[in-house]
Amino acid sequence: MAGAAAERKLRVAELALRALLCGLAALAAALVATDAQTRTFFSFQKKATFRDMKAMVFLVVATGVAAGYSLLQAARCCCCGLQPTSRRALAWCVFSCDQALAYAVLAALAAALQASLIAKRGQPELQWMGICAMYGAFCRQAGGGLASAVGAGVAAVLVAFISAFNLFRLYGDKTGGAARNGAGATW
Repeated sequence: MAGAAAERKLRVAELALRALLCGLAALAAALVATDAQTRTFFSFQKKATFRDMKAMVFLVVATGVAAGYSLLQAARCCCCGLQPTSRRALAWCVFSCDQALAYAVLAALAAALQASLIAKRGQPELQWMGICAMYGAFCRQAGGGLASAVGAGVAAVLVAFISAFNLFRLYGDKTGGAARNGAGATW
């Protein structure tokens, strides 16, 4: 009985994390994708958008995919009635996709953070100046998107941990005898 309650809590936690990942990733994609500011320099107008930095484009794509995938997986969790994934093939598929998603979101986040740091501080060795002094609203909104993407990245990693647990427990002994005796999982 206690095992069933723990199983249900794990399924609810997975669903909650997937919903959180979907919301934060969609928020990050929306904040960064709609970010734009126009400045006038000597009667020349320059518009700063997220497309000016390829790392931000990668972040928008990765968080958009993460939001869509998380929505589909949350629907799968709801449709299955929060039942455990009993088929190994499906568990492997979910595990692999969750791992790939976590790596993609973290890679996009790292690239966007690095590009944003250069935009904020500049690179004096290369004589690049920081642009956030000129495009303050643009940088603040991009910062909000990056903060949401950090939350989405943490949620993606936690979802990947849960899917790994759900997969690898399918290979263990149901009674725990093999694991207790040091024999490990039976293949």
